[in-house]
Amino acid sequence: MTQKLLFVCLGNICRSPSAEGIMNHLLQQEQLTHAFTCDSAGTSGYHIGADPDRRMAAAALKKGITLAGHSRRVHPEDFANFDLILAMDQSNYQDLKTLNTDPQYDPKIRMMCDFCTDHTDTDVPDPYYGGSSGFDYVIDLLLDACSGLLSQLQQ
Repeated sequence: MTQKLLFVCLGNICRSPSAEGIMNHLLQQEQLTHAFTCDSAGTSGYHIGADPDRRMAAAALKKGITLAGHSRRVHPEDFANFDLILAMDQSNYQDLKTLNTDPQYDPKIRMMCDFCTDHTDTDVPDPYYGGSSGFDYVIDLLLDACSGLLSQLQQ
């Protein structure tokens, strides 16, 4: 059975599409694309239909990772349809808890940084208003978190 992962940030143009792209990249490297499906969404509707932020895409490309997809908002049915819903920060986590109307799905909502093995961050910082170093940092942080997540899912 395929495990379905949903990565969530605020606008779905920086952090969550990066996490989705990184996880898909790792799954391809490990030849596990048959076992997992990845998607991303935002808790807001600010950028619906938009491509990933070009600065984020450039930072990902430096690591050989391509970002794809278009921004969408979290849908109520996502809580039933996905096995794991990964929030990029505490604010996204609280928004997801509020959007979820069925308590049985609460255990699916997790913090992305809980899976880091090298970084001690508790939140994935939003690089949107910063410089290029912030985008590079988010890619490194998400590579760590996605690697840790994949290791846990494989156990």
